[in-house]
Amino acid sequence: MNRSHSLTRLRERLTRLARALTRPRRPVPPLDELVRIETDPAYRALFFAQLDAALDERHAAAQTAGVADIEAAAERLRALVRSPGDHERAA
Repeated sequence: MNRSHSLTRLRERLTRLARALTRPRRPVPPLDELVRIETDPAYRALFFAQLDAALDERHAAAQTAGVADIEAAAERLRALVRSPGDHERAA
């Protein structure tokens, strides 16, 4: 087999592989997913690792949003305390 033929076969294989990887996947019915989670230990570990990562990410985003809300409220309070005229009204 010459080099040109080998490269052609490699190119064909890579093309088939790329098509297979980019082909839209059919959705997995929820019950099938649950059965796989419960019966396949490796898949279960991967599933729970991804779930934990998603929960951590959501928690961090919520915490960041909460801090931003608190900082905005504090800035509004500071602006109220610093506003001119408040001292005159209090006297």
